[in-house]
Amino acid sequence: MLPAASIDCVFADPPYNLQLRGELRRPDDSLVDGVDEEWDRFTDFAEYDRFTKAWLGECRRILAKDGTLWVIGAYHNIFRIGAALQDLGFWVLNDVIWRKSNPMPNFRGRRFTNAHETLIWAARGRDSRHRFNYQAMKALNDDVQMRSDWLLPLCTGEERLRNAHGLKLHPTQKPEALLHRALIACTLPGEVVLDPFAGTGTTAVVAKRLGRHFIGIERHPAYVEAALARLKRTKRLPEEGFAVTPSRREAPRIPFGSLVERGLVPAGTRLYDRNRRVSATVAADGTLQAGNARGSIHQVGAAVSNAPSCNGWLFWHFERGGALVPIDVLRQDERRTEAGGG
Repeated sequence: MLPAASIDCVFADPPYNLQLRGELRRPDDSLVDGVDEEWDRFTDFAEYDRFTKAWLGECRRILAKDGTLWVIGAYHNIFRIGAALQDLGFWVLNDVIWRKSNPMPNFRGRRFTNAHETLIWAARGRDSRHRFNYQAMKALNDDVQMRSDWLLPLCTGEERLRNAHGLKLHPTQKPEALLHRALIACTLPGEVVLDPFAGTGTTAVVAKRLGRHFIGIERHPAYVEAALARLKRTKRLPEEGFAVTPSRREAPRIPFGSLVERGLVPAGTRLYDRNRRVSATVAADGTLQAGNARGSIHQVGAAVSNAPSCNGWLFWHFERGGALVPIDVLRQDERRTEAGGG
């Protein structure tokens, strides 16, 4: 019933198709945390594949052209889901490994401890101009480029919802930190996020907190009740709290010539490299002259440093208060002025 191209991002945590339930039992053959035999049961792989293509096909229909989809799974199902994604025309951008810092032990001692799950991040199609908030991800990772292996703990403590018997209400409740990272990576405030397997509402809770709109679909009454209660307790961040750092490619283009036109770097100004080993003179048309070299700030910077290329914004400096300052400072000042409308 949702209209086509109405969703900006999908986060899906579908049934895992647990064809081998031995790892869910303790050595005494008792069930772990109340997982029962009816949980996500499918008769065979063919049935699961039909189910997977049905819901993924609908997700692709309702995704905006430049929208993206996250789907998380374990070894039971993620490879089948990956094949279905590609068959339907999705374009895989990354596979991200969620490495659990506190994984559940393997009780039978017959396998390695299953310490990770896989997330597939995919654009709606190959021609999608998907959003990736690169600078925000870098800032989130202590100003280091974010990798595709994420070390995060399982959902524990007060965040873990429990039933009246003290058992986990949902067997695979995801940590809010995982959803926080995924939504910051590819959405903006005000965009719409869909979770077709909402469970206890983790996606909706994080979306609300971050100022995104959300739609959650869930058929289990106890999960719906828990999700609504969580949402009622969740407060949106103030508007200045859920903005994301724009990527450099999204920043307005400021030609060096416009700085010359505005008198911020007047014609005749001498520019220097940071060590004052070379210098150039600014011409009225925004080019530089250094000996026999004449051209853009990038071309002349490459010529005087005998390099194949050069970022002139960072190479060239001007004098301010007796110190050398990169001309990029002026460009950033102009971007802030334009963003503020002044």
